[in-house]
Amino acid sequence: MAAKPTKNTLMFYPWHHFVLLPAALILAIYGVRRYLTVAGDDSEISRLWFTVAALAVVGLGVLLMLRQHYALTLQDRLLRLEVRQRYFEVTGQSLRPLESQLKLGQILALRFAGDAELAELTQAAIRENLSSKDIQARIKDFHFDDMRV
Repeated sequence: MAAKPTKNTLMFYPWHHFVLLPAALILAIYGVRRYLTVAGDDSEISRLWFTVAALAVVGLGVLLMLRQHYALTLQDRLLRLEVRQRYFEVTGQSLRPLESQLKLGQILALRFAGDAELAELTQAAIRENLSSKDIQARIKDFHFDDMRV
């Protein structure tokens, strides 16, 4: 098993981290505070501040979830390409004809396999319909991936 690197790198996207998220957070806090000052009133201003606060909190949540979703989707695409490239380097054949028989989870699990066992595990995953956990359990030369967000 390969040693786990200890380097931890933080990446920031300025518009997201320093403009949109703080603005959404400030709007959510301000909206909730303003609503709490008029809460209990059955007035139009009370309903307005409740709506502003609710939309701001939901918007903040969506911003946080979308950022993570986009990062993971992109990483899945990159990992699929990495497995394709490694499979080609090891076997001299394209993985594309076999990909339709593999689920994304299986392909992502195959990335942990060493070069010597990648082709054999790929065939076993197709033949035996192995789950990603089963694939990982069969890996003898495990290459840990700690660069996933």
